[in-house]
Amino acid sequence: MSDSSFKIPVLKKRAKPSEQKVSESVDQVAEERGFVTREPVGGRRAGRPKSPRTEQIHARVLPGYGIYLADCAARQGVTQGHILEAALKLYAEANADDLDLYFSTT
Repeated sequence: MSDSSFKIPVLKKRAKPSEQKVSESVDQVAEERGFVTREPVGGRRAGRPKSPRTEQIHARVLPGYGIYLADCAARQGVTQGHILEAALKLYAEANADDLDLYFSTT
């Protein structure tokens, strides 16, 4: 068997579509079909805004207190954390505690 009888066909080079062309065509098709952009509008950060509340507590309470806390928060239109903060502030005032010792000023 002679190797000269088998010839590898010459492969033609084809230019790959550029990323920009592909992106533009995808955008055009998406627009034609009614898809909207998911990029943030006006330079805003996507998702929830950052909260200054970063501490978590997991308290076990006697039956009824959890429901009462949730009910108080719902009635006032605030979170349960707000209710706990207000209650601790009242407790500190009643016991002459200095809350500033527990909060960093930086």
